[in-house]
Amino acid sequence: MATTVIVGIDGSDPSKRAVDYAVSLAQVQKVDLVVVHVIPWSPYSFNTPSENESRGEQKKAEIKAATSQIIEPAVAAASSSPCKVTPLVRHGDPVDTLVELARDFDATAIIVGRTGDSRVKRALFGSIPGHLVHESTIPVTVVP
Repeated sequence: MATTVIVGIDGSDPSKRAVDYAVSLAQVQKVDLVVVHVIPWSPYSFNTPSENESRGEQKKAEIKAATSQIIEPAVAAASSSPCKVTPLVRHGDPVDTLVELARDFDATAIIVGRTGDSRVKRALFGSIPGHLVHESTIPVTVVP
């Protein structure tokens, strides 16, 4: 049975480097990759009734855009690896979603790129990689 690694991406330069790192890991350790983009969304957000009516179509459009702009380039970059690459786009909290997917795929590690948040934002809210390190029960690699 192949080992699986989750790769969380957002289209940034650090996430592109995270894909490159995951591909090099896959070539050496023969792991499968699950390349994931999480569109931040909370079921507790406050929407008007008209926004709720159109939310389904908006989510479909967001998934389509994320697939073509973020996932497909990452999968193309990973095509040099002999491993199986599974692309996914999800809505939700990025940290919770990556931890849940790691559990669902019985992954042995999560790889993400460092975010480019400002120091003030990181001081007030933390960063996704930082929260992921605290929440995950498996190793997390943060690629600069």
